[in-house]
Amino acid sequence: MPRTGRFPREVRLTRAADYRRVFSGHPRRSSDRWMTVYALPNDRGQARLGLAISRKAARRAVDRNRIKRLVRETFRHHRAELGAMDLVVVARAGIAELSAARLRTQLLRHWRRLAPCKDS
Repeated sequence: MPRTGRFPREVRLTRAADYRRVFSGHPRRSSDRWMTVYALPNDRGQARLGLAISRKAARRAVDRNRIKRLVRETFRHHRAELGAMDLVVVARAGIAELSAARLRTQLLRHWRRLAPCKDS
């Protein structure tokens, strides 16, 4: 029986070339005070996630890890809605001060903005 809470390798951006493709490929963007999410369609048939959480955004490693964990969690829950696209979350300074609930709310807003339209 497959585990539903996993974050398998095939849904992660793992290579520098994957990140370069997203950043240089004219991605759609969704931004707010705490982060920018870049989205570019892919040919893999599923959404993949990349994270760029720098020391500038969150000074302590424990804060960066907490942010990454929360981003991965919300991505797992909404992955099916995102379609076939590569997403990169880039954190900005001050994101570490957000509560978990507020971070989830902000991420949900980004996922909804970037999800492909289902009207067709």
